[in-house]
Amino acid sequence: MTDATTPPRPEARNPRGFADRRGPDLVAERRLVARVSEVYERWGFEPLETGAFEYADALGKFLPDADRPNEGVFALQDDDEQWMALRYDLTAPLARFAAQGWETLPKPFRRYAFGPVWRNEKPGPGRFREFVQCDADTVGSDRPEADAEIIAMAVEGLQAAGLKPEQAVIRVSNRKLFDGLFAAGGITDAGQKLTALRAIDKFDRLGWEGVAALLGEGRLDESGDYTKGAQLPTSVITTLEGFLGAVADDSLGRAATLDAVSRLDGLGEIGEAALAELAAIDRALGAMKVGEAAVRFDPTIVRGLEYYTGAVFEAELLLETTDDKGRAVRYGSIGGGGRYDDLVARFTGQSLPATGFSFGVSRLASALRAAGHSTGEAVRGPVVVIVFSEADMGHYLEAVAELRNAGIAAELYLGRAGMKAQMKYADRRGSPAAIMLGGDEIAAGQVTIKDLDAGRALAAGVADNEAWKAARPGQSVVARADLVATVRGILAAAT
Repeated sequence: MTDATTPPRPEARNPRGFADRRGPDLVAERRLVARVSEVYERWGFEPLETGAFEYADALGKFLPDADRPNEGVFALQDDDEQWMALRYDLTAPLARFAAQGWETLPKPFRRYAFGPVWRNEKPGPGRFREFVQCDADTVGSDRPEADAEIIAMAVEGLQAAGLKPEQAVIRVSNRKLFDGLFAAGGITDAGQKLTALRAIDKFDRLGWEGVAALLGEGRLDESGDYTKGAQLPTSVITTLEGFLGAVADDSLGRAATLDAVSRLDGLGEIGEAALAELAAIDRALGAMKVGEAAVRFDPTIVRGLEYYTGAVFEAELLLETTDDKGRAVRYGSIGGGGRYDDLVARFTGQSLPATGFSFGVSRLASALRAAGHSTGEAVRGPVVVIVFSEADMGHYLEAVAELRNAGIAAELYLGRAGMKAQMKYADRRGSPAAIMLGGDEIAAGQVTIKDLDAGRALAAGVADNEAWKAARPGQSVVARADLVATVRGILAAAT
């Protein structure tokens, strides 16, 4: 019977959209970030870490016209009555940092950053409210070569993360191509242009017929939902059809794609300037020996509709991925970026050119796992030293300290279970070996080492069991002085 005065127990649960992560997944993500960070530093980008909270008015992007700015972000009011919000990306804090200390920074300022970001959005499959991003940005350069460097560095970074050259492509465009098409067609209403860009962004999914409906009056989808269209004039829709059709051939090289676009009517002065910027990016990529397969020009790419001001790029995963039930899963975009010359101006009133690339660490790691790829060497558990007797605890502590001092991850079992349970514990930890120092071994100056990797391989049915047994005995008794050397041999054989 429950005492009426006993407070109710809370239900053990994590908030929706916030995932617990442990062990191999977490270590793999950290290694991924370490490898990408090494690339970024080699390209001359310095690390920067900003706080988790920013003042809400400095974030801007998700904030509504409301007393409490908590739509899209997680916000709270400080004791000075100013609203703070958890950062929703790593770029808005960079803009604030650059505006705050621009006079003291080297110019251009090149930085990379990684860390968790938070978005107060409805969670769903693969969509979290907290996730890790990794960014690299150049602030203070309007040169197209700055965009080209970011793109080329992103190619190298994705390969360092574990992708082969043919497993991803970065598609590049320029937002000003559509600005030119709209200007030439007399479209000046910002809402109308935004609706049209959202429609064009669905080109790869809906095809021209679906996009044309959204550029016009609207579209009724298969579920019966009606989406109001941009209501563009027929002449502008026809121009956009010719534009999208001219660049739909994915086999075109970068120069050939630009040539196809340049032959179109209706780009206007703004569009011609965009083509010139893309041509300069192409020349820089060529000088850096970035191949056509790694980076393609795709003028249908539309990103960050109210954010980017020039070149835009999107990294697309090309390798086949499956879920834990073997069903095909399409990850599509795994990162992106572009030029955003107006973000710092929110603070200073003056335009400051900037360009950058960002990818979701957890998303990329998940994609690599789904494709059967690791982000590096396998995540191993520690060697486990088994406990037999309280009286011999000093011997166990000496052994585990000796392994650690030799650079080998090791732990002493500190539960109170028997040997069978301890061996099961070591197996669950993914331990390569278990160390046994019973009374007989201690008296003889020996140690028994059980090769748990060998046991797992035999259980999985290796091709040649006899050869495996001959090369790697499952259990051996060696001189106590040979403990470290024997364990190192087991670790080396598993790599």
